[in-house]
Parts: sequence; C-alpha cells; structure tokens
Amino acid sequence: MTKNSIFSRLFRIGKSNANAALDALEDPQKMLDQQVRDYSNNIAEAETAVAQTIGNLRMMEEDHTIALTEAKEWGAKALAASNKAEEFAASGDGANAEKFNKLATLAIQRQMASEKKASSTAPSIESQRKIVEQLKTGLSTMSTKRQELVSKRDELVARARNAKTQGQMMDAVKALDMSDPTSEIGRFESKIRSDEARVRGAAELASSTLDAQFASLEDLGESTEVEARLALMKGQKNVLEEAPAADALEEAPQPSEIEARLAALKAKNQ
Repeated sequence: MTKNSIFSRLFRIGKSNANAALDALEDPQKMLDQQVRDYSNNIAEAETAVAQTIGNLRMMEEDHTIALTEAKEWGAKALAASNKAEEFAASGDGANAEKFNKLATLAIQRQMASEKKASSTAPSIESQRKIVEQLKTGLSTMSTKRQELVSKRDELVARARNAKTQGQMMDAVKALDMSDPTSEIGRFESKIRSDEARVRGAAELASSTLDAQFASLEDLGESTEVEARLALMKGQKNVLEEAPAADALEEAPQPSEIEARLAALKAKNQ
C-alpha cells in the first residue's frame, strides 16, 4: 500500500512538472495560429467534400434529365412506328405493318426503361439535394466560425502582449521600489534635521548665558545707583549740618552738594 502510494505520488509529481514545462513552452500566439491553420485545413477538406457531393448530384440530375428526354424520344418513335404500321395495314402490306408494329413495341419498351431509370433516380436526387444544402449550411457555419476564431485569436494575442508589457512594467516598478532613492534622501534629511536641532540648542544655550550676563550687568547698575543715592543723601545731611545760614545757601551751592551730584552723575554713567 505504501509502495503504491509512493509511485502514485511520483507519477503526479512527474505529470505536474511535465505540464509546467509544457505551459512554459506554450506561446499563446503560436498556439492560436496553429488552431486557425488547423481549422482552415478542415474547412478546405470540407469544401472539397462538398464540391464532390455537388458534382455527384449534378451528374445524377443530368442522368435523370437524359432519361426523361430519352423516354420522351422513345415515346415519339413508338407513336411514329405505330402510325406507319397502321398505314401499311390499311394498304394491305402486312409484312411492313408487322415490321413497324415491332418497332413501335421496341420503342415503347425503351421508353418504359428510360422512365423507370428516371423514376428510380428521382428519390436519390432529392435526398442528395438535401444533403448538399446541409453541407453548404455547415460549410458556411464553419467559415463564420473561422472568422470568429481569427477575431478571437487577434484579441487574445493583443491581450497576451498587453499582459506581457504590464508584467514588464510591474517588474520595473518593483525594481524601482527596491532601489528607491528617496530612502537615501530621507536618511540625509534626518541627519540634517539632527544637525539643525543641535545648532538651535547651542544657540539657545548661548542666548541664555548672554541674557544672564546682561541681567548681572543690570543688577550691578542698580546697586551702583543705590550707593550713589545713599551718598547723595549723606552729603545733603552734612551740608545741612555745616551750613552757616540760609542766605549763604541761596547765594551759592554748597561744595558737598556739587560733589554729591557729580558722584551721582558718574554712578549713572558707569
């Protein structure tokens, strides 16, 4: 049982491989062209057979016509011989009368044979006519089928060529997909974006450090101004304590006040 199963499997494998090889060897256009040639040869053979049948029918029709013509001619001869026999019998010539009576009888026999021949061929001729009409119809159908086969062959060949072209295009598209240059562009773009991000981060870091420096400078300016104001207030206090009189203060500014103002201006300019 196992041995038979192995052999059957090997047979199926060999058969499938053979069919696959035959499928690979088959060219649709060549196969269809061969079908058209075979069908055309069949039509040619059918035309020869139909022509022979028609020829036989025409011969039978001719024989039938000849037989009818001969029957008519023999009938006329029989009538003429019979009339002649009657003339001789009326004139008392018995010998000639008997002679022409025999001729009339012979003519009648020949007429009957021709009529029998014509009547015997009539059914065959009628049957042969029907066969010829059927053969003509079948031949016309075969010619129509051949035209349809040629048209179908042209259509299938065009479709096969189109499918082959589309397959080649798809193979080209697959090759382009496998070697897509946009993947390299995407990789370069990612690298450039990373570099840009690093530059932006460094710039932001530098900006933050610079802002801190300017903030320290502003804090230093504020401290200097505060010190200047304190110095000014202290100077004004000393001036008030050392002033001799209000009139002297109105006549000229005190030196300590001038110095305080100068100190304040310097502090602002620093």
